[in-house]
Amino acid sequence: MAAEIFETKSFVCATPEDTFDVGEKVGESLRGGEMILLSGGLGAGKTLLTKGILYALEYDVDEVTSPSFSLVNLYKTEKFDVFHIDLWRLDEKINAAFAVGLPEILEDETAVTIIEWAERLQNFSFPENVFKINIEGDGDDRRAIKIERLKTRTETEIG
Repeated sequence: MAAEIFETKSFVCATPEDTFDVGEKVGESLRGGEMILLSGGLGAGKTLLTKGILYALEYDVDEVTSPSFSLVNLYKTEKFDVFHIDLWRLDEKINAAFAVGLPEILEDETAVTIIEWAERLQNFSFPENVFKINIEGDGDDRRAIKIERLKTRTETEIG
C-alpha cells in the first residue's frame, strides 16, 4: 500500500529543552505500533528528541542512551515496548533492516520503533503508522524540526 502524508507539523527549537519538548509531544500521541523515522546530522538532537518521547511514556530518561554502538536499545514502558535503533555505524552497502533484526522487531505490533539515521533503510516496507521526523541544525544553533505523519491510501479513503 502506498503511503501519503496525513499531517505535517513544523517547529523551531531555540534550545535543547525545546527539542526535548517536541519529543514529548510526539510521545503523548503514541498509542502503540508506530514507527518513528529520524533523520538529521550528527548532533542534531535525534537522541534528545527520543528522550522526550520516552519521558512522555513515563520512562526514566537517564536510562535513554544513543544506541550507536549497541545498534538497538529496548525500553520497556508501562504502555508498550520501545525499540530505539541507530543505523549510523552500519555500512551503507548492507541491508540495514536485516542487520538490526527489524522484521523480527516489527512482529510485536504494539511496540514503538524509533530509528535514527532512517534514511539508511532502503527498499523497506514500512508499517501503516509512520512518523518521519527531520531535524536541521545542531549544537547550540536553532533546530528546525519537521514531522510528517503518514498513513496508507486505504486509511485515507476510509477517513
